[in-house]
Amino acid sequence: MRNPKTFGIALVVALTVNACDDTSHPVGASGPVLSFEEALQLQLIEAQPGDTIEIPPGKHEMTRSLSLSVPGVTIRGAGMDSSILSFSGQLQGAEGLLVTASNFIIEDLAIENTIGDALKINESNNVIVRRVRTEWTDGPDPGNGAYGIYPVQSSHILIDNSVAIGAADAGIYVGQSSQIIVRNSRAEYNVAGIEIENSTFADVYNNVATNNTGGILVFDLPNLEVQGGQATRVFNNTIYENNTANFAPEGAIVGNVPAGTGLLILANDNIEVFENTFRDNDNVNLMVYSFVLGGRSIDDPNYDPYPEQIYIHDNRFEGGGTVPAHSLLAKWHQATGNQSPDIVWGGLVREGGSVEDLICLGQAPSQTFLNMGGTGNPEDTSTDTEPHACTLPRLDPIKLIFDSQ
Repeated sequence: MRNPKTFGIALVVALTVNACDDTSHPVGASGPVLSFEEALQLQLIEAQPGDTIEIPPGKHEMTRSLSLSVPGVTIRGAGMDSSILSFSGQLQGAEGLLVTASNFIIEDLAIENTIGDALKINESNNVIVRRVRTEWTDGPDPGNGAYGIYPVQSSHILIDNSVAIGAADAGIYVGQSSQIIVRNSRAEYNVAGIEIENSTFADVYNNVATNNTGGILVFDLPNLEVQGGQATRVFNNTIYENNTANFAPEGAIVGNVPAGTGLLILANDNIEVFENTFRDNDNVNLMVYSFVLGGRSIDDPNYDPYPEQIYIHDNRFEGGGTVPAHSLLAKWHQATGNQSPDIVWGGLVREGGSVEDLICLGQAPSQTFLNMGGTGNPEDTSTDTEPHACTLPRLDPIKLIFDSQ
């Protein structure tokens, strides 16, 4: 079997590489003296499938982006509060770590204060992000990087027991991807806590989203290479007090999310939302609407802006809706003096379409509900749940072959 190469490093702590025989070899046995940062990037470049790169305890200062393009590599630290890659003094690059490789595992470490995205994983298959923390430690700021944990155009993705704090777009974001699980994680003080965008077949469960602008977003947007977001289950999450002022930089689409939003479903189909706890999200606990609500135009002929087949059932709602902030919802509130109901639907239906089975709230809906009628004018709105007293087929769980749960 191949023995891993070793490199010198001018640090007392050891950066180790484990080959397929699982034998650890401390860096520093021979070769030129390298800084920790140089040795780490060199090992990422020279890694071979089956290697494990270990990040020892400590805060390790990085000045440049790191990258990995070799498949079958594991990066492992000693814990998300022990092994920290700090980019507070970053001088080159944008990402903290950019991965363009499949069969990739990263676990038990933190990436802090990157100029751009913290952990970007692009065009990769079979990805595990486990017990990883991404954070901008000075709190919400438009100068923070856009994304924390950020797989895009990838498939078979597991994000588990991770933490994302302070992203100026989304803390945990999976975009233009398929076969996704995001679970047991915490998103806090991001613009969007957890976002599934232009993706298919996703399970988002057992997460906590709090103190974000919007807790969880399920979006489908135009003018992207991959479209047709559908088949996402959002369940058993705790989504509460997502009332942080929107701090997205100017021009970002997520900058349109009003502070105080619990769960927002935009232009997706076949979504199932169940057994979540929504609490004290000031704008609205749960909202579903079309991309063209409020007059927004589209220039993509292949894009479907209307949500359909949305099944919302067996959730718990406490408080919230005290400060309606979406433009049409605020208009309705000003005219009526009423707070936002538990569930709000924008009310737009495609030409020739029907509300039947568009949004189902179960056979005997008990949630408060508002259909904004596409305008927010009180005469166009309705609180009647009878048209939505229906069920839809339950979506199948996502199963990943490498996931034992």
